[in-house]
Amino acid sequence: MQQPMFSAMRQSIIDGLPATATSLAQQALSLGMAPLDAINNGFVPGMEAVGDQFAKAQMFLPDMMASAEAMRGAMAVLEVELQRQGTERPMAGIVVLGTTKGDIHEIGKQLVGTLLSANGFRVYDLGADVPGEKFAAKALELSADIVGVSALLTTTMRNQKTVIEALEKAGLRPQIKVMVGGAPVTRRWAEEIGADGYAKDAMSAVALARRLMEGKAQSASAAVLL
Repeated sequence: MQQPMFSAMRQSIIDGLPATATSLAQQALSLGMAPLDAINNGFVPGMEAVGDQFAKAQMFLPDMMASAEAMRGAMAVLEVELQRQGTERPMAGIVVLGTTKGDIHEIGKQLVGTLLSANGFRVYDLGADVPGEKFAAKALELSADIVGVSALLTTTMRNQKTVIEALEKAGLRPQIKVMVGGAPVTRRWAEEIGADGYAKDAMSAVALARRLMEGKAQSASAAVLL
């Protein structure tokens, strides 16, 4: 019985149907399904399929936005039940996201945040037009693992560097990984400003975040051995 339900959940995300996804989440709970099972076996595979299709240019941005909205609807229902049960999803890491100062574009960043959340990251979205000092303050407050900085304009992507400088000034850079993205951003630019990685789209941002967390874990293990 669970497998058809999981398939329906997955398809509701792919089809970008918020009302259907929310209804399926409620139905799953009424049938006694564990919320983590619904998330990990139903809705997350749908979001992963969406990310994969978008990366292959088989899905367009409005469709992906609808899928992200469907994912948020399902998660709103399931997270309430997780809190009620006193259960927590295994956390992959803490990420602070924002669009850099002078840039008001948010769609790409929001998609990254939705996919990261779907994959177990705790995401704090600072919004758009965010100065470097605000990134650093929030990263310090939350003991963040990763800071993600988006920019859609060539005139604003230079401010991605100011975020790294703010983290350095606050003494946070050694323990925080920085990833950058946005239409004009390239791997070469990321290397030039001293970022830890570059993601060309939302799905690759998830893969990058996972790699950065693996790198942090390996560094911590090496430090213990020393």
